Amino acid sequence: MKIIIAGDGKLGDTLTRQLSSAGYDITLIDSKRDVLENSLERYDILTIQGNCVTMNVLEMAGVEEADLLIAATGADEVNLLCCTTAHVINPKLHTIARIQNPEYHEQIYKLRDLYGLSLVVNPDRQAAIEIEHLLKYPGFLKRESFARGRVEVVELRIDGKSKLCNIALNDMYKIVRCKVLVCIVLRSGKAITPDGNFVLREGDRIYVTGAANHMTMLLKNLGIITRKVKRVIICGGGKISYYLAQQLEKSDMTVQLIEQKQEQCISLAERLPDTSIIHGDASSQYLLDSEGISDCDALVTLTGMDELNMFISLYGSSCGVPQIITKLAHFENNDMVNNLSIGSTIIPKDLCCNTIVRYVRALHNQAGAALTIHTIADGKAEAIEFQIEENTQHCGQPLKELRLKKGVLLACISHDGVIEIPNGESSFRAGDMIVVISTGNDVIYQVNDIFVN
Repeated sequence: MKIIIAGDGKLGDTLTRQLSSAGYDITLIDSKRDVLENSLERYDILTIQGNCVTMNVLEMAGVEEADLLIAATGADEVNLLCCTTAHVINPKLHTIARIQNPEYHEQIYKLRDLYGLSLVVNPDRQAAIEIEHLLKYPGFLKRESFARGRVEVVELRIDGKSKLCNIALNDMYKIVRCKVLVCIVLRSGKAITPDGNFVLREGDRIYVTGAANHMTMLLKNLGIITRKVKRVIICGGGKISYYLAQQLEKSDMTVQLIEQKQEQCISLAERLPDTSIIHGDASSQYLLDSEGISDCDALVTLTGMDELNMFISLYGSSCGVPQIITKLAHFENNDMVNNLSIGSTIIPKDLCCNTIVRYVRALHNQAGAALTIHTIADGKAEAIEFQIEENTQHCGQPLKELRLKKGVLLACISHDGVIEIPNGESSFRAGDMIVVISTGNDVIYQVNDIFVN
């Protein structure tokens, strides 16, 4: 499949890395020569320097023969015009545009056919939705949903006080007293698919799969006390903060938003009538203390600088804030960051990339394509949801008779909404939903790809 990516920024680079490693034919367009040269050194791709909205540049990139165009520049208007122009040249082309301006949200959806858009993605809005989910269901570092919300993969960190520290997985049920599966352990930067004899150690980050209604029980039995979030402090007044505050205003939460730019404060105050907008420097200890940081239920750091977000989050941790969420753009998947007390980390471009990768795989293999894809364990594993169809191999056979590819684990089966953590006697049938964890090098396009032929 031939894919054109317009824009070599954070999202464009992430997409280029993931899609080129999966074997897709990638052509990258950007106006900056040095940026393209850097990408050319790291990836097996073609590059075109120029303006992605002009016909001649798109034609040089091979848009007439392309299957998909992803417009991921930093300007919404450029992305729209790029997709529209490309669709005029090649009406069969699939197009994806990143649109971030909240003012465009409703009209883009209504006019998507006119613009020739197959899919619209908004990393900021996706990040806000993810943060809201974490605030409403506190206790985990990350929480990914599958099977229409009935199955979850959650992330926990094992510290020295954890009930699971130095415990073998075979003995885990005696402590958690609910049916869950530790599908991945991240230790010293390596993603491990553990067996029952695996012993958890301090510093491990574990990824646990199970029915969503068991996750509260898991927290309770581990002694992880959570309380309903009633007051949130948001640092930074950008787009993610706007989307998040807008969503939290609909709940019972009290929201305080700190922003340094006066004009931005005025604009936010006009659009967010139920949010307390505070004009000031979020890195000021005096300001944070005066706004009651030590008494708030959650702190969300969303400024435009990773270092500042981490700095504020560390202070919040020292003040005993129960839940902290930190936005990162550049320091993701870094062992230094993972060892800091900055709570849950949100990486907008990765959330957006998951959506686009799912679309690409569905386009690549429309029959039996993945329903949901989440990258977990710092990008070293994927959690993928599939629906079992009539032509899926090995329907009705016990799992103990099947041979799965190396690095592939069948973590969960949903039978008519009933969640099962599978064992050797388990089987799946048409209509079931399954969640697969993959740490292997092979790309899993459809469910039949998990089996050894």
